[in-house]
Amino acid sequence: MKLYRVPAFTGPDALTQCVEPDPAPAVAGQVIVRLRATSINFRDLMGLQGMLQFGTGMTPNHIPMCDGAGEVVSVGENVTRVKPGDRVALTFHPGWISGRIPDDFNMLGRGRHLNDGLLAQYTKVDQSEVVVVPDHLSFEEAATLPCAGVTAWAALQGQTHLRAGEDVMVMGTGGVAIFALQLAKAAGARVIATTTTAAKQQRLRDLGADVVVDSSASGWHKAVLAATGGRGVDVALDVGGPTGWAETIKSTRECGRVSLVGALDRSGGDMPSLFMMRGLSLNPTRVGSREHFEQMNRAIMQARIVPVIDRSFSFDRAAEAFRYFESASRIGKVVIQIE
Repeated sequence: MKLYRVPAFTGPDALTQCVEPDPAPAVAGQVIVRLRATSINFRDLMGLQGMLQFGTGMTPNHIPMCDGAGEVVSVGENVTRVKPGDRVALTFHPGWISGRIPDDFNMLGRGRHLNDGLLAQYTKVDQSEVVVVPDHLSFEEAATLPCAGVTAWAALQGQTHLRAGEDVMVMGTGGVAIFALQLAKAAGARVIATTTTAAKQQRLRDLGADVVVDSSASGWHKAVLAATGGRGVDVALDVGGPTGWAETIKSTRECGRVSLVGALDRSGGDMPSLFMMRGLSLNPTRVGSREHFEQMNRAIMQARIVPVIDRSFSFDRAAEAFRYFESASRIGKVVIQIE
């Protein structure tokens, strides 16, 4: 089979295509999946750049990428959850099935330490790690779900369920933000989207945003407050981290909810006191469990949601796909097809 490994953490150019033996036959509860597509997350780019070397992080020569979808080609004798021919996606967290986060949880998910990722033609996993995907989605669309889709679902519905009529703020045009926009609209919420790029404003409206706010200058929370009658949004998905938290907090209503999706910088400032003064419920996200994935898929099927794919690249152009992703010009997801 063809696959990619990462012998050095030097960015997209480190991706090295290899040919290795196909997986050994599945036994017991194992499942072999013929992967057809994978999608890029910011976490994958950070891995290539050597920025995820804490704890049991990425190891040299691993197979990268945490998202993947394909069809089951064979199963072990004890498998009951799927059968050959089923169209499936792989969970982001192999060991988190449902309920609270397990004690041995690793926030980096699939593709870290000795757990190989999915930029390969085949993978062999336990049956607990696969989820049947909605029938109306292509493999490319299904491959966008495990990380960005489940993150957006858990941020909106994981701890406190989003209610119809609530105001939700999503930031930017990355995979999580676009999924959150689609899922929030399907739940009957009103969506306020922010972007720093004027050219993306109409695209966000076309995707269903009720209000689009230019967040390129300081003080943009005033536009969010104006759009909510001075009240602020019920739920805010923050992808920027502490540098922009003040704007996010001021955009959120008293006793509202902020779901932290991205917090890459470590500046603190007066953020803790702002959270306390406004009575906000802080809800850091860690993608989600298999149960979250299955709940999301039911919502996607019911609402006939189709993930937004910005561009799709062939398997041989994986490094080019990462460079395009790195340019931050995308709206939605960037996908790599696996021939």
